[in-house]
Amino acid sequence: MHEEFDDIFALPALGKGAPKGGFPETGLPADAAYQLVHDELLLDGVSRMNLATFCTTWMSDNARRLMAETVDKNIVDKDEYPQTAELEQRCVRMLADLWRAPDAASAPGTSTTGSSEAAMLGGLAAKFRWRAGGGTGTPNFVCGPVQVCWEKFARYFDVEIREVPLTGDRLKLEPEQVARYCDENTIMVVATFGQTFTGLFEDVAGISAALDAVRRERGWDIPIHVDAASGGFLAPFTAPDLPWDFRLPRVKSINASGHKTGHAPLGSGWALWREPADLPDELVFNVNYLGGDLPTFNLNFSRPGGQAISSYHAFIHLGRAGYTRLQSAIYSVAQHLAEGLVKAGPFEILHDGDPRRGITAVSWRLTGEQPFSLYDLSDRLRARGWLTAAYPLPADRGDETIMRAVIRHGFSHDMADLLLADLGRCLTYLNSHAPRVPLTAAEGSGFTHDATAEVPLKRPGA
Repeated sequence: MHEEFDDIFALPALGKGAPKGGFPETGLPADAAYQLVHDELLLDGVSRMNLATFCTTWMSDNARRLMAETVDKNIVDKDEYPQTAELEQRCVRMLADLWRAPDAASAPGTSTTGSSEAAMLGGLAAKFRWRAGGGTGTPNFVCGPVQVCWEKFARYFDVEIREVPLTGDRLKLEPEQVARYCDENTIMVVATFGQTFTGLFEDVAGISAALDAVRRERGWDIPIHVDAASGGFLAPFTAPDLPWDFRLPRVKSINASGHKTGHAPLGSGWALWREPADLPDELVFNVNYLGGDLPTFNLNFSRPGGQAISSYHAFIHLGRAGYTRLQSAIYSVAQHLAEGLVKAGPFEILHDGDPRRGITAVSWRLTGEQPFSLYDLSDRLRARGWLTAAYPLPADRGDETIMRAVIRHGFSHDMADLLLADLGRCLTYLNSHAPRVPLTAAEGSGFTHDATAEVPLKRPGA
């Protein structure tokens, strides 16, 4: 080949655009195909500047190595990869201990592809328990504002969702609201421990007490499933005396995302039950065509084992002391950001990063009459690379817009200062160049909870 063609960008394969329509008839050289894909991904946002996502955007070199070394391990094939299966079960036992199961050694659980799958498994277990107890008719579950996975569960598995509206000045499900939405067909109450909209913890102990009263007065013994997608890897280390987990006998199942605050790679989730009786046998399948008689109770089947393996690495590397140190540091950054927001602009803080009130996030809304909307602010911040979520509140509060920043491992005090400096510049610009008509949800930041919006928009829990 001539010397002038030694450079990848001088190859004939890069003399035209990448295939975009039908399946290509002929392939490209591997290096050229890689370069095309690599360069197109430059158009994505910088993940560590994405303050809308709850998901991991920083990963240690050792975790990356383990992910690469285990990319070919199918976690469902427990007979072929018994040590991968063993590491998964060690994680289950460690989480059962962390979440105060009565007997951590016997508490059933499984890794999942994320907390959405884990949530659906918890919901299915509740539905099967209700049916085994003589339940008839259409089952329902009660919740406050929830992540979209619960809407999916309700629709996919024919369960009525009773989402309690945010009346008055409420920002989350409150214990005194629960009883009036329950009946003999209520299979569970879903308590969200780290709400998608604001980051606040719902009062699981208070909800449990309210359901104790329902049992005494009406005879309905309604269990709790805790959606601890983010909070499950925070409170045990930063608010260990806060009762939300299996310490409460009414809590029968918990889901959590390892890939949110658990320091695990994307695709890591966990579903655990209080004790074996809480996981109905009908949900467990025995598979014998992979080389042994293997029990499985996941919605997905074949999937890589690296996420569970990397989670085990994080558990044994950090331990309780390490997780406490790291999670406390993230809360410190969130509180620093909240203090800066109060000084920077006309904002009311809804969640300030208090570890007893919610996750490592800050949420706020505008105060007074302003010549711009939070969607305008989000749009201006995007020009500097910051992705921040602005969206309406749900269920009877859709005319109120709030903004949220999720603070994750890898987001430092210095990065918070950079964000605050850019936010100050954006406020100066918006106050001196007020838009004729402030942006709306459909026009602005691209984040909404409204499924009826005019354009497809990303939900804030994504």
